[in-house]
Amino acid sequence: MSTIRETSAAGGRGGRFDGRRMVVTGGSRGLGEQVVRLLLSEGACVATCGRTADHLDVLRDALAPSDRHRLVTRVLDVVEAGAVETFVAEAAEELGGLDGAVASAGGARGRGLGEATHQDWLATWEMNAGHAARLVGAAAPHLRAAGGGSVVVVSSISGSRPGPQAQYGSAKAAQIHMVSSLARELGADGIRVNAVSPGSMLIRGKRWDRIREEDPAAFDRFRDEFPGRQLVEPREVADVIAFLLSAESRGVTGANIPVDRGQNAPTPDGY
Repeated sequence: MSTIRETSAAGGRGGRFDGRRMVVTGGSRGLGEQVVRLLLSEGACVATCGRTADHLDVLRDALAPSDRHRLVTRVLDVVEAGAVETFVAEAAEELGGLDGAVASAGGARGRGLGEATHQDWLATWEMNAGHAARLVGAAAPHLRAAGGGSVVVVSSISGSRPGPQAQYGSAKAAQIHMVSSLARELGADGIRVNAVSPGSMLIRGKRWDRIREEDPAAFDRFRDEFPGRQLVEPREVADVIAFLLSAESRGVTGANIPVDRGQNAPTPDGY
């Protein structure tokens, strides 16, 4: 039985990632969706996952037929035991191997220290640092078998700049440190590991988009945290992720690259 990669190669697309095999967690919406779309548009074969089948279906239906047949989707929650490992194994089998991986899924649970529960801290850790570590661990043997590859972990400027809630910033800081350590551990295998730290992104239906609609004064105040008074667009972050996955960045590993339009504080209320 032929793999998706073999079928794609027969088409001879000729993009930057022509025939390259990528896994992207959290690819059904937001930044992850932008990453998936960009990789597909440049010839990659992509496996992605999300928690909601409807969102994955919307993504697939919106793609051009030439891109749609190179996409593999799975419904799963990255915090469930064994879910990431199973997803990577199935993706590698269907794609015929792996050349890159992106840990884009993430999130936070709970409020401030006095209200956040033990479970809030655990869940936030697992959504971010835990899931990213499992993704790298599961993908590494496949990348090694391919002669090397690139992994990108989506962290946040909250990993280096203080702001509520502490459980989120701590998990994101752990991702940044983990990347630098794993880059050294896996470098001998030709595997590069980097992080991208987005600033506050303007994503339809998400936090800052809702504030823009519901509290224009607060949103306008928040814009002062950006030198150009413009929030980050998901595609801007996706472009940097694609660069780190490409051969053009072959000299870059263990790095954390902020994509934040020079953002200062991560909230409208400052630090």
